[in-house]
Amino acid sequence: MAVEWRNNMQLTGAQIVIECLKEQGVDTVFGYPGGAILNVYDELYKHQGEIRHVLTSHEQGASHAADGYARSTGKVGVCFATSGPGATNLVTGIATAYMDSVPVVAITCNVTVPLLGKDSFQEIDIAGITMPITKHNFIVKDVTKLADTIRRAFKIAQTGRPGPVLVDIPKDITAAKTEYTSVEPKPIARVTDTICEKDVDTAVSMIKAAKKPYIFVGGGAVISGASEELKEFAGKVNAPVCDTLMGKGAFDGTDDLYTGMLGMHGTKTSNLGVSECDLLIAVGVRFSDRVLGNAKKFASQAKILQFDVDAAEINKNIQVDASVIGDLKEILIRVNEKLDAQSHPEWIGEIMDLKKKYPLTYPKEGLSGPYLMEEIYRATKGDAVIVTEVGQHQMWAAQYYKYKNPRTFLSSGGLGTMGYGLGAAIGAQIGNPNKQVINIAGDGCFRMNMNEIATAAREKLPLIEVIVNNHVLGMVRQWQDLFYEKRYSATVLDDGVDFVKLAEAMGAKGYRVTSQEEFKEAFKEALESEVPVLIDCIINCDDKVWPMVAPGAAISEVFDEMDLNEE
Repeated sequence: MAVEWRNNMQLTGAQIVIECLKEQGVDTVFGYPGGAILNVYDELYKHQGEIRHVLTSHEQGASHAADGYARSTGKVGVCFATSGPGATNLVTGIATAYMDSVPVVAITCNVTVPLLGKDSFQEIDIAGITMPITKHNFIVKDVTKLADTIRRAFKIAQTGRPGPVLVDIPKDITAAKTEYTSVEPKPIARVTDTICEKDVDTAVSMIKAAKKPYIFVGGGAVISGASEELKEFAGKVNAPVCDTLMGKGAFDGTDDLYTGMLGMHGTKTSNLGVSECDLLIAVGVRFSDRVLGNAKKFASQAKILQFDVDAAEINKNIQVDASVIGDLKEILIRVNEKLDAQSHPEWIGEIMDLKKKYPLTYPKEGLSGPYLMEEIYRATKGDAVIVTEVGQHQMWAAQYYKYKNPRTFLSSGGLGTMGYGLGAAIGAQIGNPNKQVINIAGDGCFRMNMNEIATAAREKLPLIEVIVNNHVLGMVRQWQDLFYEKRYSATVLDDGVDFVKLAEAMGAKGYRVTSQEEFKEAFKEALESEVPVLIDCIINCDDKVWPMVAPGAAISEVFDEMDLNEE
């Protein structure tokens, strides 16, 4: 039921919202209606053929779905919510997107302008609440400014370092009329004016002088679409490559130069290698505390060269020796042009020896998180989009699945949001209908967002929910075991909740598995299913994520179970 408007016509605010979304090429919106946003939903009804609306079970699910859609497609994710609790339910999802630099536009509606500031029914200052967790936000009290504000919101969300933007619109503004003229959005320009030739030359000379270079890749490389340039760069520098949780897939995880993740649950190879290198080239990373360990001892033998689009990240968590500021893809193009092929056979040999000496290992019998990830990798041939919740299962998914391409691993890295995954998987599946989307969850996380199985079933999404079920809050228990003398305070989830029945009650298929053979069979059936499938995988409550760096320790002090047993 598409409705066409001629330019320079009087349109209501609600009509302008829909027209602006169409201008921006938005084809999907995730949301939940309510009184204040009714006018917008009424208008959306008339444009069902152009914009798909996905009704989630909870507004938090809508914000995570918009985030998963954005991360997996590279487009802006859009979510709607009504005033008061509808808007506040978006907050965790907005904060998640903010911490991981995801372009999301959240459109909320509020009570009418005369009722603002009077503690009216379902009134909340959502612009005030979200100020610290958005790139920018707006409250629109004049209908004549509405179209330009929405256009600005989309531009801000995508420019430079992306992030979420919120637009709050009082209900009377959605009803008021003004003249509307459609505007063709200009392509988002890459940030190049900050890239200084002198900085590029410094970077090139540092790389040429290095004997033991190491490349460290973060989410910035995914966001800028710099994979091809990064591959060429790694070849030219002739250096091993490690990554962060957010950087997965920017560099091919099956490449010989790849050494795995860095940091608290990084590989021994990456942690020991970075501790020995003489030049660390940081490509789109923010040096999070989970990567650094003890910041004073981090890469202590190395000069640090940082490439990043956000000048605020330079010298924030770690002092660097040089930096180039600007769009990563553009920086790498310019550095690659000026860099001759380097050769470090001894250094590469050293790192390859570490890889052979310290592979990721786990007990081969029985059901475990690592086994599940390796089997999922085998069965999907490494071509699935893997989404995770937060905890042990998240680390196993990062360690044991090999990510060949960017935007195929979606996870809450910065905020660490339990309950992120299922909503994000819905967004990713809708944005990528031809790909297999799999959400890796823990039983604790699943309890936070299980209502969205009903959404996946209603939308007939063939996504797979794999629950790594140890009947405990695994990561917290691991810390309690290692650092709190096994005082398992509030981490045991030993009750009678039946996840298979829950899945079936919400319109999905459910399987419970306790052995490797059962999982293989259930997963094979899940891959052939056209509806959502939940597989409840029962594992041991004391399985741990190895290797590990203790909080506050240097990353060179990385240890695993064998090291513990030797003590």
